[in-house]
Amino acid sequence: MELTKLIARRAVQLIIVLLFVSFFTFLLVRLLPGDPTDVIIPFGTAAKKAELRSDLGLGKPFFEQYADYLNNVLHGNLGKQYSSGRPVSDLVTQSFPVSIQLMIYAQFLALLFAIPLGIYSAYRAGSRADTTINTTGFALLAIPNFVVALFLSYFVGAQLKWLPTGGYAPGWLDPLFDGTRGADIGEHFNYMLLPAITLALGQIAIYMRLLRSDMIATLQENFISMARSKGISNRRILWRHALRPSSLTLLTVVGLNVGALIGGAVVVEVIFGIPGMGLKITQAIFSREYIELQGYVLVIAVLFVLINFTVDFLYTILDPRIRRGRSAT
Repeated sequence: MELTKLIARRAVQLIIVLLFVSFFTFLLVRLLPGDPTDVIIPFGTAAKKAELRSDLGLGKPFFEQYADYLNNVLHGNLGKQYSSGRPVSDLVTQSFPVSIQLMIYAQFLALLFAIPLGIYSAYRAGSRADTTINTTGFALLAIPNFVVALFLSYFVGAQLKWLPTGGYAPGWLDPLFDGTRGADIGEHFNYMLLPAITLALGQIAIYMRLLRSDMIATLQENFISMARSKGISNRRILWRHALRPSSLTLLTVVGLNVGALIGGAVVVEVIFGIPGMGLKITQAIFSREYIELQGYVLVIAVLFVLINFTVDFLYTILDPRIRRGRSAT
């Protein structure tokens, strides 16, 4: 019952946040200096500009424009790309799964390495191994994504020729959004491995450092001393008893880092020629396709809010004390 009330309360909060997100996204075009039609299609004919004005509802009252925009979004209408006439929703359908897969792979690789390294570093705190791991982590944090991307592209791709330096093949998620695109899993991972590693390296350092700090504190708790006194092995204590209470901060940062991954994906997708939302955003900016850009911003913002809502909900599973505390308030 308590969990049901918590979910209902968080769902209401989620709807309110999404409404604010949609409103500020709606303002992106309306806040353009001067007449939005002159900015979006500066060399368009009078008929084209009149069509755009009608599509945007610029002759209507402000809040009626927002109501129309929200209604269109709820029906999957994000406008159109005025240089080609293609619906923005079609462009999102093609690029969204590409970026999602890249971020999933990057997060998976980051956690795959960061969790064992964080646990081992906490267990051996103060040792030479701990110092080496932390120093390497700081070094990775200092290297920008584009430097890593160019380094891997040149040495691993161009020089060693182990992996392709650019391009894309549809993966397991693409057919779910576009039935005309068949998956080619082998080629897909060949193309996505270098970009995923590029995005993951910096995240490994962040996650490892956070988990190490929390694990060191957890290992000083009384229940850990009790487990040791019962003769439980160190491996079981670390992975079964200490990891779960130490993972709350890590879970928070994993959710919040979606924004950092999206920012990194813009650079990585441009360098590796991956047709995801990062590359599409860059192309929309340079070609002044502001309606298309507005659609991408809305999708990314909604994704960020939903992921952090999910992370907040997972707190109640990892630590029931949070659920009881919220229910009491």
